[in-house]
Amino acid sequence: MSLWFDTARSHRITSLPGHLRRRAPLLIDVLPENDLVRHHVNLSRKNLCVDSSFYPLGSCTMKYSSKAGEAAAAERGFFQAHPWQPDTEVQGVLAVLAELQADLAALTGMDAVCLYPAAGAHGELCALKAARQYFRLKKDTGRLEVLVPENAHGTNPASASMAGLRVVVVKMNSAGRVDLPDLRAKLSNRTAVLMLTNPNTLGLFETDIESIAREVHAAGGLLYYDGANLNAILGRVRPGDMGFDMVHVNLHKTFSIPHGAGGPGAGPIGVKAHLAPCLPGPYLTKSMFGHVWTPAGTESIGRFHSAYGNFLNLMKAWVYLRLLGDDGARRVSLAAVLNANYLQEKIKQILPVPYGAGRCMHEFVASAQTIKENFGVSAMDIAKRILDEGIYAPTVYFPLLVREALMIEPTETERRETLDHFVALMKLIVEEAAAHPDRLHDAPVRQPVRRVDEVRAARHPILK
Repeated sequence: MSLWFDTARSHRITSLPGHLRRRAPLLIDVLPENDLVRHHVNLSRKNLCVDSSFYPLGSCTMKYSSKAGEAAAAERGFFQAHPWQPDTEVQGVLAVLAELQADLAALTGMDAVCLYPAAGAHGELCALKAARQYFRLKKDTGRLEVLVPENAHGTNPASASMAGLRVVVVKMNSAGRVDLPDLRAKLSNRTAVLMLTNPNTLGLFETDIESIAREVHAAGGLLYYDGANLNAILGRVRPGDMGFDMVHVNLHKTFSIPHGAGGPGAGPIGVKAHLAPCLPGPYLTKSMFGHVWTPAGTESIGRFHSAYGNFLNLMKAWVYLRLLGDDGARRVSLAAVLNANYLQEKIKQILPVPYGAGRCMHEFVASAQTIKENFGVSAMDIAKRILDEGIYAPTVYFPLLVREALMIEPTETERRETLDHFVALMKLIVEEAAAHPDRLHDAPVRQPVRRVDEVRAARHPILK
């Protein structure tokens, strides 16, 4: 659509067809202010968000985002900083980036951190490309396989494929953890990386992690930490101390920057020293004149994002860590694990938790399979019914190890009263499934958008 500005008439003219143009002026100027305010406030209430309600989305750590980070990011000196300004004019910006790099290195047990990746999956791709470069430099170019557990996040195999690597699935054992015999059988001189999150997507800590690390390294491969579940161990256990060679960190999960409806996020990566030369550049270094950007060497995979990365989001994470301090970071994981175990014990009395025999970490997975078999009510029906009560639904149908899965993560930012309210709601919904199953089939009925045909929407999306 072409647009131009007619200075003689001082208004914008478009090439829109006549039937699409407004035929009368928009009468906003005759509306009272309170009507306008109410209109926009009511529009905002049509969304379920973490600022308005409980958001127990498993494996995504949708916790409350501190508004102090928003305030700092809105400061003119940071907000208006331009990436092409000379280093001498943006020392405050560069100091924030340098301190955040040091913080993330300390928290993950890594030797070097790259802040460029714009999301978790972007960080995965960046790290896997760095791993490929590492093996190229070693003249070990036959390592083209990435091992991925069958309960891994979907981004893991997707990122591996995008990096030009072949995915090999590793089975889980009956306890919901990596099957060591299957892992040993699939490790070879073709193995480049094992991608693993710990705790895993069932909310279980991989108790054999040291053995796993030894096996992978003995085969000549690298161990990659998917940082989606870092909230469970923040300040208590470091991936680098478990034997991981590289890690991506979701700042929009553990470090409390907003998810932002899918972006922009931030997914920094950390690596051990032997992988540091392969990181994207340029690098932030300290000189006698302050912080400066230094060009990357020939071993680097090159640029991976323009300018500083998503700086204002990086800054929000920097503020969050300043607010917490060392002791606060440890309390985050303590409260997240405590809340998850409290909720798991309560939900067990309402729905089966197939892998809930012991303690979970930050999340757990319940199953609606029995409800579906007895009353024809699915996990999706339950999720839609939850929406009608002003609470966002848990993750459904993931991981695939649990049939009719409801994956629940309360995070550390919710009070016990909120968790008790959620338990009471789940109890009510399960009772409704037995007595009034159609009520769940029809849900949501109190949201702006009613039940949609999701299969049809996925296959025939309307993109305009």
